[in-house]
Amino acid sequence: MDFMARALELADRALGRVSPNPAVGAVLVRDGLIVGEGFTQPPGQAHAEIVALTAAGPRARGAEMYVTLEPCCHVGRTPPCTEAIIAAGVSAVHIAVPDPYPQVNGQGINALQRAGIAVTVGAHRGEAERLNAAFFHFVRTGRPLVTAKWAMSADGKVATRLRDSRWVTSPAARRAVHRERDASDAIIVGIGTVLADDPALTVRLEEGDAQRAPRPCPPLRVVLDSQARMPPTARMLQDGEGPVLVYVTAHAPADRVRALAEAGAEVIPTRSVEGRPDPGAVLADLARRGAIRVLLEAGPTLMGAFLDHQLIDRVMAFIAPRLVGGASALSPVGGEGIAHMRAALPLVDVSVCQIGPDVLMEGRLSWEPAAGGSSPEE
Repeated sequence: MDFMARALELADRALGRVSPNPAVGAVLVRDGLIVGEGFTQPPGQAHAEIVALTAAGPRARGAEMYVTLEPCCHVGRTPPCTEAIIAAGVSAVHIAVPDPYPQVNGQGINALQRAGIAVTVGAHRGEAERLNAAFFHFVRTGRPLVTAKWAMSADGKVATRLRDSRWVTSPAARRAVHRERDASDAIIVGIGTVLADDPALTVRLEEGDAQRAPRPCPPLRVVLDSQARMPPTARMLQDGEGPVLVYVTAHAPADRVRALAEAGAEVIPTRSVEGRPDPGAVLADLARRGAIRVLLEAGPTLMGAFLDHQLIDRVMAFIAPRLVGGASALSPVGGEGIAHMRAALPLVDVSVCQIGPDVLMEGRLSWEPAAGGSSPEE
């Protein structure tokens, strides 16, 4: 059995439940058998290593631990995991990837080695880095990782010339989107999407979908709405399915702001750029709330604003094998965009898979100018 692969499966169960902490899985193995395992609990509760050690009890002595991220060695909301591992008599620790957090960053490994515990690093490193990409990004930049998701036809249209967009892709593709929502801390749309589609922005998993741990709170539903035009009767304000944050500018009419607040929205005035809520300020506020993994499901205008501000980090593009046509039909990303093709922004670490009749292309957006090219500002 691949014990690190099992630890990664456990870590996935914590996605969307433990931010701003990383989602970690740990497995304890003795004589070739799993004697304890666990994953990170919500902030302030036990880390994956402690859950696994508790499950193993005295069987942890002499066992080997497989853990997806370097154990912490500092006092935060909980005591250091390294001390618990040492005290339990674990003989070896296999780590998928070091923790870049400055108060750990190799120091956890050193603490274990000083205690005489054998440490190996690197098994399934790529998978571990992808699983906690949002945490690594947050440690590096201080802002959430933003995944831009859209569904388009084979000719690049997200809606027809009449703005009809239901549905571009198949139920199988939409099911995959809900799985991504389930891993996210917040889902962002613009007021145009709300007025056109009245979305719920809830997580709707189906029987047979891999289940993560219960959520302490649903993903934040976020609307950027400069003039507070969101109707108080909007579905997400009526369904009682979790928090709704509406970011407005200082020019939003007071009566509309009051009506949204009375309908249950948390209305948040924020600085504006060209008359619209500043995406960077919105992300900074979400980070203060502990959201580090954000799903952007916006229309072309807001998608373009995030791109123009260099605030898209990852792309999930669902492509349906059908044609729409129409010069006025919408494409996924508006905004100012790139002036010259040689400066187009590349996706890296690209993967492509088929979901039902549709194709999902995923990749990380590289903001480095292409070799021999010029900057995006050209």
